Formats: sequence, C-alpha cells, structure tokens
Amino acid sequence: MRKFLASFNILTEKDISEFSRLTTLKKLKKGDYFIEAGNMCNEVAFINKGLFRSFYLSSTGEDVTYCFFWERNFVTAYTSLITDTKTTESIQALTDIEMLSISKEDILKLQESNINWLKFMKTLAEQEYIGLENRMMLLQRETAEMRYKHILKNHPEYIQSIPLNYLASYLGITQRHLSRIRKDSFIE
Repeated sequence: MRKFLASFNILTEKDISEFSRLTTLKKLKKGDYFIEAGNMCNEVAFINKGLFRSFYLSSTGEDVTYCFFWERNFVTAYTSLITDTKTTESIQALTDIEMLSISKEDILKLQESNINWLKFMKTLAEQEYIGLENRMMLLQRETAEMRYKHILKNHPEYIQSIPLNYLASYLGITQRHLSRIRKDSFIE
C-alpha cells in the first residue's frame, strides 16, 4: 500500500505513515461481502490480496457485474461514500481477501488537516472517472468481440481469474455468446 500511495508523488512519507496508522487489517472469505446493496458505505479499503466484483440487480432481477477490484487498488461503494446514501451495488469477494480498511471519518480528518490528501483524493476521483468513461465508450462503441479482445490485451488476468458468468455479464453478453467468442478467438 505504501508503494501505491507513494507512486502518485503527492503524499509525503509522513502522510503515508499517518494513513497506515489509521488502517485496520481485515480479512474476508470468498463469497463474503464488503458491502451489500441497501447499506451505507462508510469505509475505503486497500486490497492487499484478492479480487472483488461489484454488481447490481437490474429491473428484471438479473445480477449484472459492473466492475472488478484487484490487488493493490482501493475498493469502496464510491457514490454511497460521498453522498451518505444507501448503495445500489454489492461488492463481493471472488477470492479470499486481505485488506487494509480506513473509515470515512478518518479520511475526512486527513483531508481537513492536510492539502496533500485533498490533491490525492482528487487525483483518485479523476482516474475513476476516466476509467468509467472508457468503459462506457467501450460498451457503447465496440462489438462484444472487440470488448473481449480489449480485455485479452489490457487485462489478461480477468480471463484467468474471473468466472465466465461474471465476465460475460461484465462484457454485457450472455455466457453462451462469450463461449462462442472465446472459441473463435482461439481459432484465429
């Protein structure tokens, strides 16, 4: 986590040490939830080990995978965290998880006490926005085959680590369609 925080070149060693001191080590088992829809999110966690998926239920009750959270990244139900409202997403462990958690209250105290934290949080928010915009463009502009090839090129770990039903949902296609695409990609 210290390396990740330092990689932004915003926080001092003292800032990072203070952040580390405020975190709590937590472990979740595969299938456990970081947060479930209908609850308010009041923490952010840095994933030391493991993989989460974020999903919601569509109006027809279908489980739709929205995104994945990997090791050496932060995880939170961001909209709930910043708006103090109940989340519509659930974040579930796809593997056993080891994470360092920090409360919203402590994050706010850090931001109030040090401008570096405001700069850091702004940078993280900007990166998340860009990632979401890129994902939206990919979903709206590209075919399912191109979306799959994009994942193969940019996130090969998805293919190896994520169950096909969740990967298909993330790509916006059926599992059967994904199997066909994978078969065709293998033949090429």
